[in-house]
Order: sequence, then C-alpha cells, then structure tokens
Amino acid sequence: MCGIAGIYHFDGQQPDRGAIQRMTDTLAPRGPDGSGVLARDHFALGHRRLKVIDLSDDASQPMSDPDLGVDLVFNGCIYNYKALRRELQALNYRFFSTGDTEVVLKALHAWGVEAVEKFNGMFAFAAFDHNTGRFVIGRDRLGIKPLYVAESGGRLAFASTLPALLEAGDIDTDIDPVGLNTYMSFHSVAPAPHTILQGVRKLPPATVRTYYPDGRRDSWCYWSLEVGGDEIEGSFEDVQQQLLDVMRTAVKRRMVADVPVGVLLSGGVDSSLIVALLAEQGQSSLSTFSVGFESVGDEAGDEFKYSDLVASQFGTDHHQIRVPTSTLLNKLPAAIDAMSEPMVSHDNVGFFLLSQEVSRHLKVVQSGQGADEIFGGYHWYPPMLDSDSPVDDYMAAFADRDFDEYARTVNSDFVAEDFARAFVESQFAGEGGRRPVDKALHLDTTVMLVDDPVKRVDNMTMAFGLEARVPFLDHEVVEFAARVPASMKVANGGKHVLKEAARKVLPKAVIDRPKGYFPVPELTYIRGPVHEYVSDVLDSSRARNRGLFNQSYVNTLLDEPEEHITPLNGSKLWQVALLESWLQSHSL
Repeated sequence: MCGIAGIYHFDGQQPDRGAIQRMTDTLAPRGPDGSGVLARDHFALGHRRLKVIDLSDDASQPMSDPDLGVDLVFNGCIYNYKALRRELQALNYRFFSTGDTEVVLKALHAWGVEAVEKFNGMFAFAAFDHNTGRFVIGRDRLGIKPLYVAESGGRLAFASTLPALLEAGDIDTDIDPVGLNTYMSFHSVAPAPHTILQGVRKLPPATVRTYYPDGRRDSWCYWSLEVGGDEIEGSFEDVQQQLLDVMRTAVKRRMVADVPVGVLLSGGVDSSLIVALLAEQGQSSLSTFSVGFESVGDEAGDEFKYSDLVASQFGTDHHQIRVPTSTLLNKLPAAIDAMSEPMVSHDNVGFFLLSQEVSRHLKVVQSGQGADEIFGGYHWYPPMLDSDSPVDDYMAAFADRDFDEYARTVNSDFVAEDFARAFVESQFAGEGGRRPVDKALHLDTTVMLVDDPVKRVDNMTMAFGLEARVPFLDHEVVEFAARVPASMKVANGGKHVLKEAARKVLPKAVIDRPKGYFPVPELTYIRGPVHEYVSDVLDSSRARNRGLFNQSYVNTLLDEPEEHITPLNGSKLWQVALLESWLQSHSL
C-alpha cells in the first residue's frame, strides 16, 4: 500500500519536478517507509512506500525496467501475484524483486492493458511504455484504491489523494454544482467522475485509460456487475455453504504479506465472520482492535460487548480503544484534514482514531466493509422487492434532503437541476439489475459503497500508514453475492443468507443482536463542545465570505440541530459544517 502521483505533458513540455516533489511529500502518511521521484522528458512520477510485500529496496518505486522500457508507480496489493509471476516466468520474464509491483509492470508489458483482468486485488497504477509512447492509468474493479486526475492545458496530473493532486498547481478549485448537489443528497457521495471541485475528477472504478503520443485517449471499463441475472440454483443450505467457501478464499488471499495481518473487529456479523474464518484456517494469536466512544443520553457509544465475545471465542489478542469526548473533539480537525474529499459519516473520526492506535502494532488489517451493500443489509431493500415507484422509494429512504430543501440550503448560484435524482433515475434505467431491489443493490455496490465506506476506510487508515484489506469486496465474492436471489438476501431484516451462514461459525448472540452502526453519538446530537466547534466554523469570516450556504438555513440548524436529522440518522448541521471545515482545512 502506498501513494502515487504524476504529471504527464501531452505537448512534450518538461514537468515541474518541484510540483512532483510537493505532491509526493503530501502523500507521506500513506507511505512512511520510503519515497522516490522519477523525471523524464515529458512526464514525472512520484511514490511513497509502505513496506508490506518484499521489504527490500529491490521493490522501491517508481520502478523502471530498462530492458522492457516500462516505468511504473503502483498502489495496492495483487493477492494472486505469485501465480502471475509463475505465468510470466513461463514466458521467459526475469525478475529482480519478489513483490507484486514488478509483477504488475511485467504483466502490463506481456499482456497490455488486458493484464488488469488477471489481477485479483486492489490497485491504482500509472505506467509509461517507452516502446509505444503510451501512458496508462488504471483502477481496480470496486474502486478500493483511489485515483484523482486533473486534465487541462495539455497536462494530466494524478494522485492518490485530492490534496496531493492540488499541489500540482493550476487546478480549478471552484465548487462543482453536480458534486455539491450529490454531496448534500447522498451523505457526501459525489459519484465518479465528479468531485466537489470543478477541476478534479476521479478515474471511475474498473477503468483503464490510455493516452497516446498523438494526443488521443480512450477509456476501457473492463468489469461490470449484473445483480439478479444469472441466479444461483440450489437450496438455501447450498447457498450458505457456497458463501462460506468464497469468503474463506477471500480472507485467505488477504493474509498474503511479509508482515503480520490483523482485523478491525467492530463486533458486528461482518468483521466477526472474518475473525472466525481466519481462526478456522489456523491463524493463532490474531490481533484484533475495537474502538468505542462515550454514550450520549440513551445511545451507547461502543459495542465492546460483542467484540469482546468474539475475541474470547477465538482467542485473539484483542485491544479495546476507548475515546473520551475531549479526544474526539481534539482530533476532529486532523481527521477532516485526512479526507481526500469531504466525508460526513461518523465512522471517519472513529476509523481515524482506531487507525492511529492500530498502526502502532501492525501495518495491515482486514476489515468488514461491503457486506451490507452486497448482501442486502439496509432497511430500504425489502420494500423495493415489489416497488411500483423504485426511484421515489429509494430517494425517500436514502437521500438526505429533497431538491426543494437543497434549494433552501445552498446559494442560488448552485441551484440548477436535481442532479442527484437524475443520477438515480439513470442508474435504475440501466442494465445493472433486473428487479428494483437488484438495481438498488447494484447502485449501492458500484457507486455509494465506493465513495462512502470504502473511501472512508482508505483515507483514515492510510493517514497512519495502515493498509486495510476488505474481503467482502473480493470481486469473486461480489459476483457471487450478485447471483444470490434477492429474497435470500433481504429477508428477516436483511443479510439473511449471510447471517445464517455465519451462524455455523459464530456465537448466536452476535448473529441475533440488533443491527448496529459505528456509534459516534456526539456527531449526531450536536451538543456542547462539538456544537461550539461547528458554530465557530460556520460563523467564520471564511465561511461567510464564501457564501456557499444560505445563512438563514444555517441559523436554523444551529438553533435546533437535533430537529434536523437525515433519514439515515445523520446530522444535517454536521453535513454542512463538515464541508465548510474541509474546504478551510485545505485552504480552498
């Protein structure tokens, strides 16, 4: 796991080496173990390294193979790299390192951009082939690894984080009306290629983009998902067994490392199942970590009861991390600064503080993100089994505010059309699923998951040089889940087939518990010091001069924050304050 950056000029102009160095320096938390910059005539590459596979300097980046004429920067992990290495050796490729980076380089040389179809893992990369003059960037199927791009004035700049990309200079940082509308509607999600900024775009997941010497470019989406199409045949019991089998493979793959691998254990079914399957495979003294906050009123701030139960059952080396409200408040600015894009979920500060502690013990962990989206764990799925108005039903349950409220929230300059609803309509009109519930699962898996929980985990863990691996987003697990009939997934409150499969290996108390979320009650019920914090942000001269939000609406939120809660139990006040705080944090 690392951070990558680069600048490529289409007109042959030499890149600014100082800009590349600044971009690379900004990525330092993602790769505390090494750095490198490579400058050629019309492009430059930067890299920050976290040593996880092949700990020697032979695997340093940027990586060049002068015999093949390829330069590469790579972020992520290819779990099947050893098998691919053997394939390449059979084709007479010789290796100077033992890691996955060189496998990516030689695979691109041997098989071209089609090599990505052979990769099982999470990745973002950029490569220049001196023989063809082609510059290629790519991203993994589920968008687990980020890649931000900016194209203007005959130049491409790219980086693993948006703040690092801004160090390239000459980027339009005006607010993007589409990104703002979707941010305020989808609890901070700006679907790719958009971001909150006009001049910054995201390379979409499962995409390889090639830039040619004559100035042409093309993009290839090399993987797509259909939910509810080729459904699995067999009994409910058969599907459970198949589910456990694909998950066993996924968690085993993610133990590939030259350093120890632990687990972020929330106490929910998803992370608990990862622990159980690893224990089943003989992983002893597995390090597990849980975080909890102070309660607010009747709302508990931790789920230690369940994580302790799982840790005891499987004999893990368990660590409880208790965060007092004072620490939470003190760390909020740092957590916001670590965000590549403004992310409103309460999980962010939780993962930030958890990652800080875990990074003192390990460099790699597995985490349970993705199970709710692929196995139907959310409350809006069951009503959509037979929905007559799927877009209306989805928006009513999922969207933070309708367009009328959005128009009251933001400056009128940003009120054009309801981009958020139009996006959902386009997704439901597409071919990603058959029934309305399948289309909702497809949308949440390929878009909302990528730019909310997946991005959150990447940003917060990598803020401390911690690599997070997500076995539920192994593309073979995702493809399997897509073939499971919706009725098996959404029954009995959601994730029915997953829970029943997990019942075979987990204590029933973990399975039958009420559904929980990462509890950070201070950020839902904005009171006391947190209220003072958001008031200071929104009343600052920078916020008032920016004029992004209507002041009368902001005052209403400040006066009665607990009266303005989204359908998914988020604070509308926190959503507004978080965006303004993020913009200020990055001097925008």
